[in-house]
Amino acid sequence: MRILIQRVMSANVVVEGSVTGAIDNGLLLLVGVSHADTESIEDRMADKIVKLRIFSDEKGLMNRSVLDVGGGLLAVSQFTLYADAKNGNRPSYANAARPEQASPAFDRLVAKLAVRLGKPVPTGVFGADMKVALVNDGPVTIWLDSDAP
Repeated sequence: MRILIQRVMSANVVVEGSVTGAIDNGLLLLVGVSHADTESIEDRMADKIVKLRIFSDEKGLMNRSVLDVGGGLLAVSQFTLYADAKNGNRPSYANAARPEQASPAFDRLVAKLAVRLGKPVPTGVFGADMKVALVNDGPVTIWLDSDAP
């Protein structure tokens, strides 16, 4: 599982002209699922996301988590995080899970995040053409990869 985390002042996702998810202060999560992902990986990633200390404290140090600041999470599925562009000019997505595996895994991750956060986690629409808008805060961008040591 690969997740690009962006600390945002606001973010939203639009599908076919309608906002399907939006947050103010919080984290925008772009989520890629591989065919090697398991529920234990989903649990580990969900724990890491809600506990990641990337919000400023009163001294301006990044010592607070999204839980500590009462922020929101907006999750957007993005298989292109598994793009492999090593050969040629057309990326391969062979390492991304097929939709029949990725969609339930994404839904499980979102449900786990909602439990840990204590509130719903808005999303885009899996597999749809989405327009994502955000106002980066910092900017702070963190890359989580379940395969990384």
